[in-house]
Amino acid sequence: MKTRFKSLFTALLATAIVAPAAQAAGKYPSRPIRVVVMFPAGGSADIVGRMVAQKAGDLSGFNFVVENRPGAGGNLALDAVATAAPDGYTVVFATPGIAINPSLYAKVPYKLSDFKAISLVGEAPLMLLARPSLGAKSIEDLVKISKKAPDAIRFGSSGNGSSSHLAAEVLRSMTGLQYLHVPYKGGGAAMTDVIGAQTDITVQPIAESLPFIRDKRLQAMGQTGRARSPIAPDIPTIEEEGVKGYASTTWYMVAAPAKVPQEVVDTLARTFSEALRQPDLREKLQNIGVTTINGGPAQGNEFLASEAARWEKLIQAAKIRLE
Repeated sequence: MKTRFKSLFTALLATAIVAPAAQAAGKYPSRPIRVVVMFPAGGSADIVGRMVAQKAGDLSGFNFVVENRPGAGGNLALDAVATAAPDGYTVVFATPGIAINPSLYAKVPYKLSDFKAISLVGEAPLMLLARPSLGAKSIEDLVKISKKAPDAIRFGSSGNGSSSHLAAEVLRSMTGLQYLHVPYKGGGAAMTDVIGAQTDITVQPIAESLPFIRDKRLQAMGQTGRARSPIAPDIPTIEEEGVKGYASTTWYMVAAPAKVPQEVVDTLARTFSEALRQPDLREKLQNIGVTTINGGPAQGNEFLASEAARWEKLIQAAKIRLE
């Protein structure tokens, strides 16, 4: 009898130990969630991504760890997330490259269908900038200068396939602007070289550009959005400068591997949506030129598909192809 009771007690004890462990293992999240950023630390994607991840973590108690994986126009980061285990512990803080790169590059190791949108965070216009000594006062001037000699204009972008690069390519296709493209590994280096007259023009986020515009080290040639940014209401858009129909913005999205379970998608979507509803985060984003969208998975996936289709047409029309 004692032996039987001892065996029963041992079995119950084992169950009591294993059950909480099994429950803990099944609860999401039970460990840190990696947020992969496509560009270097200190750039706009990194700044926005860290703001959003910090607020989401503070409100939910989840541990979001931001990891920068720059390189190949964001392809290194995108490939890392596309091939990660679809368990919700690896997501990407994506910029337009997630929709653009499959059409822009001759070959990428992932497809758009490898991703599932979690949160459409927001969007921001960029600023076309020139070194003041270039002598261009308008887009028309810039085009004229560019045609005086081969490579008369050196354009420094944030990298191949970046929003900076593509915004200029669209402008080139619409105006006949000519330039030598010099890709950098981030916007900071590109802007520094325009200031130092190593290159002539660049396209960069408004918030990062304004200090240099205000102290006359860079000249604003126009904003790339459809409307003037609230933080730069005195600077016209490129469309207002005479390029009718021109618009090119950067946007931010949290996405996960496509096979992540729906319950995990829902958990993450609620978490980021709650963060993006907070007035203090919305104000911080607005102060750096980002308009909050706070779209959920359905809106995000629809937006992603429409952006991919739009950029595919633009890239084909402009005959841009990267190896």
